[in-house]
Parts: sequence; C-alpha cells; structure tokens
Amino acid sequence: MKAAFYEQTGPADQVLVVGDVPDPQPAPGEVRVRLQWSGLNPSDVKARSGARGPVMPFPRVIPHSDGMGIIDAVGAGVDSARNGERVWLWNAAWDRPFGTAAESVCLPEQQAVPLPDNVPGEVGACLGIPALTALHAVLTDGGVEGQRVLVAGGAGAVGHYAVQFARLLGARQVISTVSSTEKAELALAAGADVAINYRTENVVDRVLEETQDEGVDRVIEMDIAANAAIDMEVVRPNGQWVVYGSGARQFTLPFFPMISRNFAVRFFIVYNLSDSDRRRAVGVLTDFLRRDALQHNIGMQLPLNSIAEAHHAVESGAVTGNVVLSTG
Repeated sequence: MKAAFYEQTGPADQVLVVGDVPDPQPAPGEVRVRLQWSGLNPSDVKARSGARGPVMPFPRVIPHSDGMGIIDAVGAGVDSARNGERVWLWNAAWDRPFGTAAESVCLPEQQAVPLPDNVPGEVGACLGIPALTALHAVLTDGGVEGQRVLVAGGAGAVGHYAVQFARLLGARQVISTVSSTEKAELALAAGADVAINYRTENVVDRVLEETQDEGVDRVIEMDIAANAAIDMEVVRPNGQWVVYGSGARQFTLPFFPMISRNFAVRFFIVYNLSDSDRRRAVGVLTDFLRRDALQHNIGMQLPLNSIAEAHHAVESGAVTGNVVLSTG
C-alpha cells in the first residue's frame, strides 16, 4: 500500500516520504480500515519536527492519529459484521508507529467508531483530536450548563467546536477570542455571543464589560503560557481554567492570587482520556452528528502526496480550521 512516513525528525519537506509499505493485517481484537481521509493536527507536526524531542519513538513512523475510512478486514475475536462499516478513528498514531497517513491502518476495534451516514467522510477525520478535545473541555467537571464560558481561539480547529458544544450544552454566555474580523464571523456563526479581537481590543476589559464585571465561570484555554495573565483577570472567584495546550514547554503562575480566589486548573490531553470520559464524549458527539447539529470548518484538503505542504500549512498557522488529506 501507499503511505507517508518519516525515519528521522526534521523539516517536513526533508523527512516526509511517500512510498510503498507492506499491507497491514489485523491482529486479534483489531480491525483494518481502508482509509479515505487522514486528519492532520498540530501534535502531528510537533512529533515530526522534533519539537517533542529528536529521538524517534520507532524506526519508522506513519503519522497522524485522526482518520476516516471503511473497515475491510477484522482480526480474531472481532464481529465480522463490522466489515463494511464506515468509521472514524482516534489515537491511531499515539504510542504506535502506524497512523492514518496511508491507504490502510490496523488498530484496536474500539478505536474505530461508527460514523453516521449523514456525516461527510472528510469530517470524520476531524473528530478524534479537535472535536473530542473541545467536547471534553466542555463536559469535564460537571459541564457548562448555566455558566459563562470564554473560549480562547474560537475560530481554530478545537475552539470552533468548543464554542458550539458550549452553546449546545447549555452555557449561559459564550465569549470567544479571535485574531481577525473573518475569524470573529466564524466564532459568531458557531454560536458565540461575543467575539473579541485580541489584536485590536483589550480582552480583559471587554470580558468584564460583557459579564457586568463578574467574569466567566470557565476558560477553555489553548495556550496557557500566552494567556495566563488574561485568564487571571477574567475568571471569577471559584472559577476554572480548562487547559489543553501551551505554546511554551514551561511557564509560571502566581500562587497567592490564584489560591486566594480558589481557582481550579484542569489540564488534560485528549490522547489520555479515561475510558469513561471517552465513552461519554463519543456518545454525546455521535448524537450531535446524527442530528446534524454541528458546523465543521475544514480549511484545507490535499492528496496524500502533498503531505509536506499540509504539514507546512499547519506549522505556519496559515490555515483556519482543520487540514485533511485524501488517502483513497
């Protein structure tokens, strides 16, 4: 089969190769998925570039954890009725050398989730990381019903979904930060009550104005290193930061101001969700998908042969929304 892979970390156009590799065969408990779409996320870029460390976890890595396709073979112990099932995938390349940047992938059957027929295939490649990250950030610790919520980066791959989930799951008010007029329109169309351009406006002043100086109950934060000072000012006492990302490996937080206001800080990475948290998120997401309740923002579609171009687009921040590769 054809696959994209790298055998050393480095720049995309120098280390990514598209070539032939052996067809995978499902082990017991696994399914083989004939892939149609592969989803590219910033974590894939960081792993390939060496930003997470230059040591290769495996001699060869086929990247990308998100994808969508059709089950075409099952291993021992898997119901043969799953053959022909349309599925979306999660954690395909997490702690494994075989991701979705290929024509086929084998993985444990629970990591292949049925995709409702009404959902386009390319959308299925955007669910494992962007949608589940956003949904867990909204659902965790009792959810957001009745809360005021600030979503950092509400036009991004995760933030765009987080705005929608907050609205659908009963938030009292949804505020988003954005970096342009175009992105503000995306966030507002997704359900934000307010979109604040952090390049041209004072975020703290605007959030306090919009909340009558009360602040928000929850911040869903994509870059705590960059935005901690803002979050300190806009979260009410006894409020919460839910953090899924940072632009820097290390950062500092002020102890006494935080403890005196009883802030809670929840860090999580979607790859390591507990089984119960993942089941809950998948169940809620599946219901929304079946009801066509979500908007999906796919900013770039390219063929697998253009994987280096796709990695560069994500790395440079040139694309608003999700980036997917056609593999079929």
